[in-house]
Amino acid sequence: MTKAPLIRVADAGRPQLDPAPGATIGGMLSTGCSGTNAVRYGTAKGEWFLNATVVLPSGEVIKTRSRARKSSAGFDLTKLFIGAEGTLGIVTEVTIRLAPVLPTTVAVVHFPDVKKATEAVIEVLNQGVGIQCVELLDDLFMAATNKYGMSMRKWPEKDSLFFKFQGHSAKSLDETAAVVKSVVERHGGFGFTLAKDDQEATSLWADRKNALFSGLALLEGDNGKGWSTDVCVPPSNLPQLVYETKQDLSEIGLISTIVGHVGDGNFHALLLFKTDEELEIARHAVHRMVKRAIALDGTCTGEHGVGIGKKEYLYEELGHGTVELMKTIKRSIDPLGLFNPGKLYPDAPGAAKKADPRST
Repeated sequence: MTKAPLIRVADAGRPQLDPAPGATIGGMLSTGCSGTNAVRYGTAKGEWFLNATVVLPSGEVIKTRSRARKSSAGFDLTKLFIGAEGTLGIVTEVTIRLAPVLPTTVAVVHFPDVKKATEAVIEVLNQGVGIQCVELLDDLFMAATNKYGMSMRKWPEKDSLFFKFQGHSAKSLDETAAVVKSVVERHGGFGFTLAKDDQEATSLWADRKNALFSGLALLEGDNGKGWSTDVCVPPSNLPQLVYETKQDLSEIGLISTIVGHVGDGNFHALLLFKTDEELEIARHAVHRMVKRAIALDGTCTGEHGVGIGKKEYLYEELGHGTVELMKTIKRSIDPLGLFNPGKLYPDAPGAAKKADPRST
């Protein structure tokens, strides 16, 4: 039986990474995950994972570094295993840096279209106010939330932004809310709703956290599935990406919602399908979405990881030399291809597929 990695904590507070509820510490490190808090606290990188204990393919157990908050003692080997998706070693112990717990509140505002909403986000972030999270939920998602029936209110079925503000006092939260309200209204935002208390803030944010289940509520019957996508671009390119993706998805004949961590350029579309034919339509739409993101100087995956499904895009995104260096490191640490064979490392463009899936 595989056990979850042991967690050691450093400093006072709590972890500020906010992935999906089923996430594990080892998985968070191995995929370099993200979540709604990434606007304020960044992603699952070396700044949050201070060190890791790792079992190498040879059976040797190493510790990547000490518990010091910073170090210049050679390579930062912790980062070598972040995003390696379990292909270089098995993580058994992690030391996580914590952050202070500060007061927060939640606000929601609606827009005439996703382009105006994403443009508003860029200007809000440039104000330097206390934004912990900012999430885009499109009009179909808001309709899905109403249909799902778990919300405490009926929402206007419009493209919307959900903000979580963070500050040291109620006064600082109010100041942030005032700045954000002024900015979003300049971009056509309306119906600005600020939570009256912690209970209402929790209720509002729960509507965002129910994204998957709300989206699936749009399917009639019990045999449907959803394909959750994940692309990321520089925030300045996000309005174009979201707008073009929204246009594309509206033409393929499938129900799909958009929800994204738009404060750091990351967004997800949930494509709903029932048949094999619809699955193929979804597959091609996802391919176009990834190609569109890479063309905008983005990435095929902002937080979900590469695995098998997205390794075909790595040469285009990272370049031949970078991918070959990754494969050289893999061969050096795991020459027999024992750990997660077939994951992450793509065949070179034009190369014949190897008979042994463990080969890299």
